[in-house]
Amino acid sequence: METIRNFLIRKRGGSRVDLTDFLTYLYLGAGTLVMFGPVVWVAISSFKTQAQLIEFPPRFLPYAQETIEIAGYDEPLPLFLVTVNGEERELAQVRRVGIEAQMIDPEIPLAKPGRPSQDEVIKVNIDDRKKVEKVKLALENYEDPLEKFKFATYLKNSVIVTTVATIITLIINSMAAFALSKYKFFGRDAIFVTIIATLMIPISVILVPVFLVITRLNMNNTLWGVIIPGAATPTGVFLLRQYMLTIPDDLVDAARIDGASEWRIYWQIILPLACPALAVLAIFSVMWRWNDFLWPLIVLSRSELFTLQVGLNAFQGELQIQWHYVLAMTVLTLLPVTMVFAFLQHFITSGIATTGMKG
Repeated sequence: METIRNFLIRKRGGSRVDLTDFLTYLYLGAGTLVMFGPVVWVAISSFKTQAQLIEFPPRFLPYAQETIEIAGYDEPLPLFLVTVNGEERELAQVRRVGIEAQMIDPEIPLAKPGRPSQDEVIKVNIDDRKKVEKVKLALENYEDPLEKFKFATYLKNSVIVTTVATIITLIINSMAAFALSKYKFFGRDAIFVTIIATLMIPISVILVPVFLVITRLNMNNTLWGVIIPGAATPTGVFLLRQYMLTIPDDLVDAARIDGASEWRIYWQIILPLACPALAVLAIFSVMWRWNDFLWPLIVLSRSELFTLQVGLNAFQGELQIQWHYVLAMTVLTLLPVTMVFAFLQHFITSGIATTGMKG
């Protein structure tokens, strides 16, 4: 922590603050605000009610009007700040008639609970009152979807699809990259160029052919139909191959001399040394699969198989979108990707300045 603190407060001019220090921190602060400001806003807004989301001007924190329970009334009464005879008082609103609000003082007991007399009622213009508010988190935004929209089912399906697809992607792509980087055979470069060339094919071009293949294999409307088609990615093959080229061939040759099989070389030598690249590909794969919407929407038609992104469509009402639920569930969808990045970032940073050979 001391090292981090010294790094953050260091100055170019030594003990005095230089103009470049001010500009640097201003630039970094603005970049941080631009990058994380929207994320923080979404996270805070996910705790607001539907009414709070549409109020103008918008407020950063979620506020809720305070209420008080008074004998004789079934429901808690809302509290307002009202200036009466030059004194600001907290009054509870009994009812509203047009532009007039009828209020009572909650600190003065009523002669007849639930039936205030004319002397006990304070009549106030609705424009002369101010809500008594406090910060309150609308936790029901996270609780209700678990009961109404099968969110737990959607989350389970997304976790299964993302986890299985990422594991398959890492295995298939690493095998292809191992062959294209460590084996010398006729047409190796042509195969590699062909794989990379598939990046130029738009996804919309192959949707129908891939869907027909999935249907012929009876994988339509199954999670396997979502997982298998994108298991091998040209981006992953390219990333792993370029990293494996930095692993010295002498390691592979020495292992072969010692009698190691090709599978053992791949599993015990190449994969451990390629961990930084595998970590990067794992993050990419998790992001691709977790955020994928179009392909699961095409393949899946049963709601019990919907992934989280497809299931979010269920939060749209007949007349309006329930934004408070959408924002809450969006925040939850960000957590797995954040956790994966936090777990794998050590491998990513360790691979920046090193190659496959460690000293």
